[in-house]
Amino acid sequence: MPKLPECSKCFLYAHDPHLVCAVHPEGVNDDSCLDFREDPNADPLELWEPEGARYIDGELHIKRTYYNGEEITQPPQLWIKEEKLELLDSHPMFTGFCPQCGHKFRQ
Repeated sequence: MPKLPECSKCFLYAHDPHLVCAVHPEGVNDDSCLDFREDPNADPLELWEPEGARYIDGELHIKRTYYNGEEITQPPQLWIKEEKLELLDSHPMFTGFCPQCGHKFRQ
């Protein structure tokens, strides 16, 4: 019988590698335990947040922010893949040549 995730926060938890708890030494056969009693002295669950992320309902989400810290969503893509490749092939920053005036840039 398996140990449940909440067993380590239970007052009856044995803290033993061979026993789960005093009431159910081998674990329970269900997704929950009717004998669960939250241990007031149990270590709180630490939800570490890397910079640029936050927890929403216990799940880590990456935040997208502007410089002023307001959360934004990813803007829609304006160009298709072929247009992006064309830009790489023709833009003066990548070619070293201005298509309008013909000026050559040092690279």
